[in-house]
Amino acid sequence: MDIPAPPASPALPVEYRLRVLVDLPRHSRLDAVLDYLAPEPWPAGTLVRVPLGKREVCGIVWGAAEVPEGVEGDEVPVLRSVVQALTALPPFTAGWLRLVGFAASYYQRSPGEVGLSALPPDLRDLDAVQLTRRLKRLDKARAAAAKAVVVPPVPERPALSPEQQTVLDTLADGSPQPSLLFGATGSGKTEVYLREAERVLAAGRQALVLVPEINLTPQLEARFAERFPDRCLVSLHSGLTPAQRLQHWLSAHLGHADLVLGTRMAVFASMPRLGLIVIDEEHDPSYKQQEGARYSARDLAVWRGRHERVPVLLGSATPSLESWYNAGPVEAGGGRYRRLVMPSRIGGGRLPAVRLVDLSRIAAQFGKQALRQHPLAPPLLDALRERLDRGEQSLVLLNRRGYAPVLHCTNCGWKSACPHCSAWRVFHKLDRTLRCHHCGITERVPRACPDCGDPDIQPMGRGTERLEEQLADLLPGARIGRIDADSTRTKGSLESQLASVHAGEVDVLVGTQMVAKGHDFRRMTLVAAVQADAALFSSDFRAPERLFSLLMQAGGRAGRDAELAGRSEVWIQTWHPAHALYAALRQHDYEAFAASQLAERESAGMPPFSFQALLRADARTPEAALAFLDAAALQAQRLPGAQEVLVYPPVPAPIHRVADVERAQMLVEASGRVALHRLLAHWLPGLQALSSESATRVLRWALDVDPLSI
Repeated sequence: MDIPAPPASPALPVEYRLRVLVDLPRHSRLDAVLDYLAPEPWPAGTLVRVPLGKREVCGIVWGAAEVPEGVEGDEVPVLRSVVQALTALPPFTAGWLRLVGFAASYYQRSPGEVGLSALPPDLRDLDAVQLTRRLKRLDKARAAAAKAVVVPPVPERPALSPEQQTVLDTLADGSPQPSLLFGATGSGKTEVYLREAERVLAAGRQALVLVPEINLTPQLEARFAERFPDRCLVSLHSGLTPAQRLQHWLSAHLGHADLVLGTRMAVFASMPRLGLIVIDEEHDPSYKQQEGARYSARDLAVWRGRHERVPVLLGSATPSLESWYNAGPVEAGGGRYRRLVMPSRIGGGRLPAVRLVDLSRIAAQFGKQALRQHPLAPPLLDALRERLDRGEQSLVLLNRRGYAPVLHCTNCGWKSACPHCSAWRVFHKLDRTLRCHHCGITERVPRACPDCGDPDIQPMGRGTERLEEQLADLLPGARIGRIDADSTRTKGSLESQLASVHAGEVDVLVGTQMVAKGHDFRRMTLVAAVQADAALFSSDFRAPERLFSLLMQAGGRAGRDAELAGRSEVWIQTWHPAHALYAALRQHDYEAFAASQLAERESAGMPPFSFQALLRADARTPEAALAFLDAAALQAQRLPGAQEVLVYPPVPAPIHRVADVERAQMLVEASGRVALHRLLAHWLPGLQALSSESATRVLRWALDVDPLSI
């Protein structure tokens, strides 16, 4: 008699172990890549929702799924399960994941912190059902837009100059080697960007265009939208609403957007068909993030292009010295970039003549009191009046907003110091307030001196508000405009003010560095820099480079129209007219200036001939911040490879107190990048432990790799 076989046991569901990125700082007690159980082997790059403590957070699958092996004994790991996978969204590409991993490793942050912070905040809060609804809504909006929009004819492209054609012929090889486009202001770099984007789009790829500041995005976006009316173009920057940022990000990630324009955050845009990266004004320090993961968007864009085999085009009239060095001859340490040059302006217009106003001579002729009372020397004032008579526009540059940098009492010497920072509170006359531009504290201007009661408190120095007021008195009837961070606070105000300038409704524009680059003011024939000398003798070794760049870029706003270029001028008021920087500026000789600066840096062992990191510490007292850094220095000296790295003594930060928090810093320098990063990797665990010890406890600390401000 056959005995029936027992019924088969139901198959146990297979569970997979996934490594998942979560947003945790590197100094957290938990690893930012955590193990979770999942019912399916979701591929790397999939967005998931996972439990973390008592919260449910967004995560990114990091690496291939594994089947957990059986473990004998009592030490069986207890893993929590993935709540859900957001499979309606395609996974991130392997290239994007490598970018996040490299950025985290190079800038000494956790991959979860870098990867999750690169996502729109609204995306991190969505579950699978909510995401599906958003995607359906996006599809409906795209379908409706496709039916409603009448695509205008593609405008006729302007004829290329011989220099533009030569550059485009060189770029046509599609080489992934980065190219530095060194073009004079007004030489037509934007047209090169447009032609390169056209080539890439025709091949079915996407283009990423980075700009340093939000205020440059609208005008560049308008140029691209006009040239490519039938293409989907989106922008990514912090000025967008959360809903807009999510919509634009989804368009890029899904491949719907052909063109993505954005500020530094856009370097992490997920673009599955990426075919070109353009970095406009590549020299600008705004590409360096100053909080959290202190990354350089320019450097990450170059790395991304190289590893995704995508051309990278860096453009500037005043390249950073690091990029200039990288584009130099191989025998001098360069050869990493190709150097492409466009020294001539479109239409044959010449660069503006540079005139230096020797303030020592003006003071001898008119007296120092006259200089204190009036912002402009008489010859410069006459030049402004000439432009007014001819119906031309002028730009007066002063890189300091507010009415005056400080108020002071003429009786007892009181000054408007910030009680919470080692800085002055700036006087803003329009709303009669004293504001600290570091901690944000705002108070009404006192009626009398807080110390002695004398009512005679006076502004000291000059900001853009005061300059605007004084120019209105000196140039009666002139239409004076002002563009700075204060005048453009409200949404749309910057665009409306720039439109007024372009429409010729402003005769004299007063502005900060916001208007010194990227703008094409066709009627402008004079640019004047009022107070340029301060950076000549700064302790920051990069200050001369930034000053030269600012003045060259500001001067480039003059004479953009070839018909007016012959009488365009740049006036600079200075007490040091014989300075070598001004001598190079008068000749528009960036190459000579760069050569002299690189020679100085090489002799001093400064970047790009060395590599640096800055350890910053914030504490309640200066003693605590310095004690942490002293202990960190002792740790560093005991690490492997310490003999290859120079650790400087800790010092207070340039502004040592902000919002009642004392700040100090310590510079670490090495002649080789590998030696520096080897030490940083060994150093970081010790720093984490050090910050929690009672004797060296600080509020926070941060490691800034390749710092721009020291």
